[in-house]
Formats: sequence, structure tokens, C-alpha cells
Amino acid sequence: MTQWSGYFGLILQGAIVTIELTLMGSVLALFMAFLAGMGRLSRFFVLRALATAYIEFFRGTSIFVQLFWAYFVLPFIGISLTPLQAGVLALGLNVGAYAAEVVRGAIQSIGREQYEACTALNLGRWQGMRHIILPQALLVMLPTFGNNPIELLKATAVVSLISLTDLTFQAQVVRAQTGNTLVPFTTILIIYFILALLISWGVRSLERRMARGLDGVRA
Repeated sequence: MTQWSGYFGLILQGAIVTIELTLMGSVLALFMAFLAGMGRLSRFFVLRALATAYIEFFRGTSIFVQLFWAYFVLPFIGISLTPLQAGVLALGLNVGAYAAEVVRGAIQSIGREQYEACTALNLGRWQGMRHIILPQALLVMLPTFGNNPIELLKATAVVSLISLTDLTFQAQVVRAQTGNTLVPFTTILIIYFILALLISWGVRSLERRMARGLDGVRA
């Protein structure tokens, strides 16, 4: 039993790394989602082209290859990343590309009358977007945004391939040392599920708060 408590300690250390990856990757993904999503709606062709190229490239290539490219190829051009940095970069850019289309679609779903109201109030393009359009679009984005960090959480398992000691890596260590597959992989299966539930709960709570806040503004 003492031996297994040590192994469970290893898995919990891996859980901390997985949580760090998920949090930092989600922040990067959120930033890239708004940057690229709003870039797709820009009046400037160059910005639209850059945003489209980013989205299509990272949606159209494997996260596995992107991770290896960030960790093993970037050093050839003088950019050396730690396994954690490479994992955050690859995961954040990959998930951000999917989330960018959510941002674009949510903004475009806002009725034309809202844009006309911005014009009637003499609001500039950025002012109208910030104060009128985005608060409404955020409510449309949130349900899908809740899926993005969960997808990122599940994708963190690939970082074990570059020797980052996440949940999956530690489970493989425990299996190698004990010869037992059932216990370590059942344990991390449950941990992944609990983390996903916590993310879902957090997003739903945020959605309810924002809905109440928007209702208050409309009232």
C-alpha cells in the first residue's frame, strides 16, 4: 500500500502539470481566438488573409506534428523551448484556431439592427464592438467556448511524447514500474473526467452571470 501511495503521488504531480498546461494553453487559445476571429472580420485584406492562413493551417495539420515542430524544429532556427513552453504553444495555437471561428460566427450572428443602433448613437467601429456587439456575442460564444478548454485538456496527453511529466506520462511510468495497466490508467481517466466537469461547471456559472448582467443592462 505504501508503494502504491508513492505511485499515486507521481500521478498527482502529473495532474498539476496537466492543469498548468490547460490553464496556460487556454489563455493563449482565447487570445488567438479573438485576434484571429476579429481579424477575419477586418476591413483590411492583409489582416483577413493572415487570420485565415493561421486558422486553416492549424486546423488542417495534426496537433502531434505541431507539437514536434515546436519542440524539435524551432531550435534549428534559434528558438529553443522547454517541453512545457512547446506544449502550451502548440496546444494554444491549435485550439485557438478552432475557437477563432466561434468568435467570428458569434459576432456575425448579432442582428443588423444592433449595428444600426451603434451608428445611431454615433459610436465608432471599435466603440460599438466593445460596448454593444461583443457583450451580446460573448453569450453566443460561451457554450462552444466551454468545449475548447476541455478539448485542450484532453489533447494535453500528447505532450508525454516530448517527455513532459503530465498525467499520461506519469501513468506510463507507473505501468512500467509495476507492470499494472488497470490502476494507473483508470486513475488518470477519472482525473481527466473530474477536470472536464470542473471546466464545464465554471463555464456554465460564467454564462449565467453574464446573462444576468446583460439582462440588467437591457432593463
